Amino acid sequence: MKIGVIMGGVSSEREVSLNSGKEIVKYFNKDKYEVVPIVIDKKDDVMEKAKDIDFAFIALHGKFGEDGTIQAVLETMDIPYSGCGPLTSGICMDKDITKRILRQSGINTADWLCVRSVDEIDYDYIDKMGYPVFVKPNSGGSSVATNLIKKKEDIESAVSLALDYDKEVMIEKYIKGDEITCCMLDGKMIAIIAIKPKAEFFDYTAKYADGGSDEIVVQFEEGLQKKIEEMALECWKVLKCSVYVRVDMIIKEGVPYLLELNTLPGMTKNSLFPKGAKAVNMSYSDLLDKVTELSLKEVR
Repeated sequence: MKIGVIMGGVSSEREVSLNSGKEIVKYFNKDKYEVVPIVIDKKDDVMEKAKDIDFAFIALHGKFGEDGTIQAVLETMDIPYSGCGPLTSGICMDKDITKRILRQSGINTADWLCVRSVDEIDYDYIDKMGYPVFVKPNSGGSSVATNLIKKKEDIESAVSLALDYDKEVMIEKYIKGDEITCCMLDGKMIAIIAIKPKAEFFDYTAKYADGGSDEIVVQFEEGLQKKIEEMALECWKVLKCSVYVRVDMIIKEGVPYLLELNTLPGMTKNSLFPKGAKAVNMSYSDLLDKVTELSLKEVR
């Protein structure tokens, strides 16, 4: 089977995608698959560069990667691909819609406001939420243009910056607690990783620099562990996830708060999902094998 690892892309996360893609190509089982790197520089590249592959392993991030569009293109080309389908990908890429759906389903998540311009900033509502708040692109990732804002005077400039990267900006109440990520494979939790960034929050440097954060596989006391697992599974079901997903949460005083879902978890050497797999004695190559196997069962 000829597997094309699709990387690069047109989003602000291109560099992360290229790093993920190179690692995936390196660790795929070459005795089992013919593996070729496919670097996308513009959207229509995929039509030409991927036409002869049997399976697409998507290592793209951000727009035209995690937002359901590349998935829809591959379906049009009748090429099976890794991860969630177009609908789930599109919903999870939009943090505002994700939080609306999950809150409606009774899942705990921090208060937020979504704006399309600085004129839409509701300072009274933000005052009610309380400072500090996170300001971030609504459909961005990798913490690009994400800032922790502690006072009203800095809101507008942070929103303006985020609008350089997206059409909508989320202003979200900061929950001070322990950040964790739940690695979900085939609808089951394989590991919980606690994230201890050396910066003030889990920003771009903390995510991708060597030594930028301490990431430790953890097991909580039984009651809290059960709450976390139930919340992660409910997110998976409500948003109709498939194959593999990372569910990010904050734990404050024993209460989990949903942050977001990542339908194409990063696959660099510093990424969380491979660390979670390693915790259950699954090598990087085995993880790639399993994702491919599960994805082929999901052929739409």
